[in-house]
Amino acid sequence: MTQQKYKWNDTPFKGPMARARGLGSAHDGLHHWKAQKLTAVANIPLVLWGVWSAMTLAATGASIETVYGFFHQPVNAILMILFIVSVFYHMALGLQVVIEDYVHSCKKPMLLMLVKLGTTALALASIFSVLKIAL
Repeated sequence: MTQQKYKWNDTPFKGPMARARGLGSAHDGLHHWKAQKLTAVANIPLVLWGVWSAMTLAATGASIETVYGFFHQPVNAILMILFIVSVFYHMALGLQVVIEDYVHSCKKPMLLMLVKLGTTALALASIFSVLKIAL
C-alpha cells in the first residue's frame, strides 16, 4: 500500500512550520461571528418596529390604501428595507453555519451557494416590493 503525500507528511525537505502552514484557521470566523452578532442586535429594534407596525395596521383594520400610505412615509419605507436586509443577511449567516457544521458530503458547496443565491433573491424581491409601494 502506498502512502499518500499530504502537506503534513514528514519529509526530509520540510521543516515543522512548512508542514503546519495552511492547516489552521482560515481567519474568516471572527468576521462571520461579528456579522451574526451585529445583525442579531440590529434585528431587536427592527423586529419590534415591524411587529408594532403590523399590529397597528391590523388593529385599525387598515385598507390597502392605508398600508400604501404607511409605506409612502420615508421613515417607514427605510425601516422596512433595513429590516429586510438585516433579517435576510442574518438568516444567510445562520444557514451557512448549519450547513458547514452538519453537512458532510460533496453537496456542501452547492448548498452554500444556493443559500446565498436564495436569500439574496428573496431580499431583492422584498426590497423591490417595498420600493414599488413607497415610490
